[in-house]
Amino acid sequence: MHLRYSFRLYPDPGQRTALAKAFGCARVVFNDAVRAREDARTAGQAFPTAGELSRKLITEAKQTDARAWLGEVSAVVLQQSLRDAEAAYKNFFASLKGERKGAKTGAPRFKSRRDNRQSIRFTANARWSVTDSGKLNLPRVGVVKVKWSRTLPARPSSVTVIKDAAGRYFASFVIDTDPAADATRMPDTDQSVGIDLGLTHFAVLSDGRVIDSPRFLRRAEKKLKKAQRELSRKQKGSKNREKARLKVARAHAQVADARREFHHQLSTQLIRDNQAIGVEDLAVQGLARTRLAKSVHDAGWSAFVHMLEYKAARYGRSLVKIGRFTPTSQVCSSCGAKDGPKPLHIRTWTCTACGAVHDRDHNAAKNVKTAAGLAVTACGAQVRPGQVLAQRDEAGSHGSPSQRCAA
Repeated sequence: MHLRYSFRLYPDPGQRTALAKAFGCARVVFNDAVRAREDARTAGQAFPTAGELSRKLITEAKQTDARAWLGEVSAVVLQQSLRDAEAAYKNFFASLKGERKGAKTGAPRFKSRRDNRQSIRFTANARWSVTDSGKLNLPRVGVVKVKWSRTLPARPSSVTVIKDAAGRYFASFVIDTDPAADATRMPDTDQSVGIDLGLTHFAVLSDGRVIDSPRFLRRAEKKLKKAQRELSRKQKGSKNREKARLKVARAHAQVADARREFHHQLSTQLIRDNQAIGVEDLAVQGLARTRLAKSVHDAGWSAFVHMLEYKAARYGRSLVKIGRFTPTSQVCSSCGAKDGPKPLHIRTWTCTACGAVHDRDHNAAKNVKTAAGLAVTACGAQVRPGQVLAQRDEAGSHGSPSQRCAA
């Protein structure tokens, strides 16, 4: 499985300037590729191939006065930008044909220097390396300080340098993990658990444990409102407005980082303690259009379930998703009698068939576990999710390594 390990970078002023040039050159090449394909579509001609675009937009463009500055950055960065454009068009056409799952993907658009996120990618051909002192040596940029939070389990195949909206720099390494080594990292267990996700409590487990909802956004609302008011008063285009924008972006980044850390810790704990996990497949997009939208986004259910999914696939655990129409809140977990729908304000209820008194969320978690068990045994085989794409936030960005950073 391919995973991403992200670490914080601290470039000096000269290196920030070099990275800004690389971001700009990659953006220009991407935009030139989009423009070339759009011009071919308008003229009714065949789309230029990747080789033609590489020769015209990089090799020949460097010889002209208008694009001579493309030679100041690594050629690998420009080639990877062209690959990103090709991948964007491939995803767009696959989405049009219905071959790509998920929401419809639009046609590639031009990138702007004002985009909140800028990134460049270095592959092995760029000859980047991690020095013995634990710094990242990037071509045409220099040796950049890295704050390691853990050691890399294998040699990375590529590194992506990212600048986010808050002005922070990150190095994202792609690692091909070893399934045998991953299997030994988790203890053997025969436990299983059902999870009922909610807003009052983030999660209620079938064994009775209750995970309180941290509500990171709600707790930071006062600070965010103040920062947003200060931003609205600044004149557009001024330096003070840019400072205020960074203040707002950093406040939002703190909320997102805290939520992500909470999801990682809880999902890892559940994967470590249980062999099989059952969870409801909630309609998050639909719930996000209701009056509970802010609380739903603050909880981050989709990100949490996605972490459970790829960690279960990595460590050999089973994750079973229960259909969203399964009446987990209407069925008695003791006798199986269906008691009908209940309003949300009813938190406890008594079964009319057996007289058992149930907590709404705990009863739902038990029913999720029961339904997950039926899903596992229905085909007589263990249920496992499929392979997932590389995760950007597999690792944190703080701390220091106790050993060499790369295997």
